[in-house]
Amino acid sequence: MPPASPPTVEVQLGRHTVAVPKGGLYDRYRMNTDLDEVARDPRVPDVSFFRQLPKTAVETPIGPTLTPNFYYRVSTARLTMLAPTEALRARLPRVLSPLEVVPGLGLAAVMFYRYDVCDIDFYTEVAVGIPVKPARHGPLGGIDLAASLKNEHLHAYVLSLPVNTEIARIRGHDAYGLPKWVTDIDIHIDQRRTAAQVANDAGGLDLALSVVTPPQKQFANGQRVSSLTTYTHFRGAWHEVINQTNILSMGSQFSPRDAHLHLGRGRLSDDLRSLKPLRTLSLDVSTSSQIALNMPIPFSVSR
Repeated sequence: MPPASPPTVEVQLGRHTVAVPKGGLYDRYRMNTDLDEVARDPRVPDVSFFRQLPKTAVETPIGPTLTPNFYYRVSTARLTMLAPTEALRARLPRVLSPLEVVPGLGLAAVMFYRYDVCDIDFYTEVAVGIPVKPARHGPLGGIDLAASLKNEHLHAYVLSLPVNTEIARIRGHDAYGLPKWVTDIDIHIDQRRTAAQVANDAGGLDLALSVVTPPQKQFANGQRVSSLTTYTHFRGAWHEVINQTNILSMGSQFSPRDAHLHLGRGRLSDDLRSLKPLRTLSLDVSTSSQIALNMPIPFSVSR
């Protein structure tokens, strides 16, 4: 017999009623999570990163909430690929420009996230995105490009971002303006192997990844903090979403030969194919990270 589904409770997010795990962090704390309680979770390495980031109450399309959203135990994988600038521009809004490695060649990325412990409970998600130049900052020089590629501060536009829970979909879509939908997503990342499978709307395979995890380098808490700015357009305005990542372990491999990325039939694969990727430049895997995800901030761009 299949295992029984865990008990849930219903919560209200704006006009939506959503089922969340009974007794989970969201059920108990509604984003105002007790850090001392989280620190007792054996999966969480440390919470001192979050003690330096006070939360703020804000009004959003899903009602009042607190920001940032804290992710206490995260594992991630990212494949970065070369792609023709022309194909990238065709998928970007006019106000954004692809980050180019050389004239005519930019970057495409597929990102896999497993959130084992976070304010809205366990979930997984996968993104197809385009690294872009910072909005409103003009052309990038060589130093800025090198910094971006080293993950110090990336800027991106996301084409697709499926998740496997309804609360993550509603928050991401209604409050962040991100292209989210719910589907089955299985992600497993450990010291030996990184594997993921994403289902399409028909229950078949949309996208899959299998690769040996690169050897991990350990970092002290706060030693390596990177940031990602994602641009979204919703409710008639452009917004930027800032994500701060406290990397505790990370491994990278350039031109990985054993990275098996299988494209099936679905929105993720269609979006990646539309970017016409040429070859994989790098694989970055973190078996242990932490994230503070801020609510979107409106900003103006020249058209």
